[in-house]
Amino acid sequence: MYKTRFTVTAAALAIAQAFPALAQQNEPAMTEVVVAAVRGSADTASVAGFAETPLLQTPASVNVLTRERMQDLNIRSTTDAARYDASISDAYNAVGYAEQFSIRGFKLNNASSYRKDGLAISGDTQIPLENKESIEVLKGLAGLQYGIAAPGGIVNYVTKRPTEQALRSVLFEVSERGTVLGAVDVGGRFEDRRFGYRINVAGERLRSYIEGADGHRGFVSAAFDWRISPQALLQVDADYQKKSQVSAPGFQLIDGVRLPTGVAADTMLNNQPWSEPVETESANFGARFQYQFTPEWKAVVSANQHVFKRDDYTAFPYGCGAIQPGFCANGDYDMYDYRSLGEKKKPFSAQALLQGRFATGTLAHEFTAGLSWFRNKESWGDYVYDPVGTSNVWHPVPLQMSTNQPGPVSERRNDLQRGVFVQDIVGLADGLKLHAGARFVNVQRNEIDVAPTDENFWLPNVAVVYNPQANVTLYASYSQGLDHGGIAPLGTGNANRALAPGKSKQVELGAKADVHGIQYAAALFQIEKGLEYTDDALKLFVRNGQARHRGLEFSAQGKVLPDLTVGASLAALHTEQSGTGKSNLDGKRVTDVPALRSTVFAEYAFTPALKVNGDWQFAGKKAFDDENTVFVPKYHVFNLGASYATRMSGMPLVLRAQVRNVADKFYWRDVTPELGGYLFPGAERTFRVSAQLNF
Repeated sequence: MYKTRFTVTAAALAIAQAFPALAQQNEPAMTEVVVAAVRGSADTASVAGFAETPLLQTPASVNVLTRERMQDLNIRSTTDAARYDASISDAYNAVGYAEQFSIRGFKLNNASSYRKDGLAISGDTQIPLENKESIEVLKGLAGLQYGIAAPGGIVNYVTKRPTEQALRSVLFEVSERGTVLGAVDVGGRFEDRRFGYRINVAGERLRSYIEGADGHRGFVSAAFDWRISPQALLQVDADYQKKSQVSAPGFQLIDGVRLPTGVAADTMLNNQPWSEPVETESANFGARFQYQFTPEWKAVVSANQHVFKRDDYTAFPYGCGAIQPGFCANGDYDMYDYRSLGEKKKPFSAQALLQGRFATGTLAHEFTAGLSWFRNKESWGDYVYDPVGTSNVWHPVPLQMSTNQPGPVSERRNDLQRGVFVQDIVGLADGLKLHAGARFVNVQRNEIDVAPTDENFWLPNVAVVYNPQANVTLYASYSQGLDHGGIAPLGTGNANRALAPGKSKQVELGAKADVHGIQYAAALFQIEKGLEYTDDALKLFVRNGQARHRGLEFSAQGKVLPDLTVGASLAALHTEQSGTGKSNLDGKRVTDVPALRSTVFAEYAFTPALKVNGDWQFAGKKAFDDENTVFVPKYHVFNLGASYATRMSGMPLVLRAQVRNVADKFYWRDVTPELGGYLFPGAERTFRVSAQLNF
């Protein structure tokens, strides 16, 4: 309790200190801006290439969520943001633990699929958004751009940078069962205009919709830049987050064969007297230097050091006597004491690239060449995972924790990735371009008690882009990707061991258009990669056979009327497993991936100050297990919100409110076959109210 109060108090002090400082400012007041949902669209993104590329010209499926739209929709986490893109699904996204997702039906890799300014960071905790300018999502293979990455895609977080004019913003928010958030955003330039700054501070008391999954979070970040000369720019940034929250385990099947019924969404199974919160600390230290040799040629060097630490505590439900896995019909389940303390991950990424434009005869070239380097050191100790007795879903039974203690922490895995890449975008004719590139990757892995590996891979990428009109783009692309093998789960003979890297292939056809202010995008794709699963006969986690995902994506966003903004996202996906020689796997659907997901959003401005919005999210039924014997039903969720812009003491003030799951519907939000298979209920009806004051 002391830590929780301290975190909230720290945020309150930061907010309070902002007021007198602001009162002393002699700079002119900022122009009032009433944010509209249409500003949630973006014209460019760097996630699909090596530069800020117009989205209309990008031969890939890319979605960008800007800071303005995150504010409009009260988005405070990637989980909140993912609801507005139908191609993104939860993937073992447990409350109080790490946010984990899949894109196009492939689970993202916590070590390589999450990026900060294009450089890898760990996805093992909730990634803070207070210092993020936007979230960019690349759907599909990213071998050329990033080397090792899960075939589903990349989530890139773009850091806020210093502003040209003085920025002073304070946010206060209350939500759910008493979650309280306070945040300060300060930016501008010093008296010497060559130097700029951006500071973000936040404190949060966490009260999840799951009763007892409580905690606190503190965050601070700083970003600076130095305009050394008209040609040279240096940017540096750092951030630190400490989060402590009790994690909420999921439910298992009753008798191992049917879905639980009569349970409440706020039921907490990690409710033993000795239950402790999961403690995480994460930090980033980034730098970027850009030099413009000529208007056509520039060089960019960037690096980021990420540090992640975790103490993992869980009273973990698994099985019921002879039922393994699964709960008993009367709600009984076996309780395990799980503790893994001192876990550490230290990914370091660096990249240098040279970019330029030139012509050879009648052909125009946009050329990029570069080098990349990535190392990730992972440390952990032997964990405690001991049975301590039997409890019940509806009638919890206090149990005694294990007397065993986790073992000492040591480095267990060390990954090194070195890459050389080149890309040339050639203008073949008016409206026709060829994108051709490749990355050479050297991948090394050292793992305790396992022979080291050292392998080389070529990852080609080619695309043709045609513009029949200036506002219409058609493209076709072929690419290869590479990802580290999955890590064997608990209970297997190779638990905690990672499989060797594996390649994947993708073919994609797409179309994009900007018509009367509405942005349209559609993509038809096929992705193939090696299938990973637990072989019950061998009791090993293996790669065998193939997973093939074929899908169609569609999105539209813009103003259909002067006062009405709409957005829609749809993903239809056919997933199939084959080539394993096992009848219980071949021909089956991938788990936790609906065949159809969609979301529709609308905002109407009654006046420039008063706006209301609503969205509808739909997910089709999902397979619970690899054998497809149990399916989780489809669901619909409706959300409503409103915002009102006014002034307080002459300063712009925006009040926002949102009610999620308006119908208070129970549904299974997330299912996973991992660790024996778990189901996570979606949040019951919750609210969120905030006030944002700008100076």
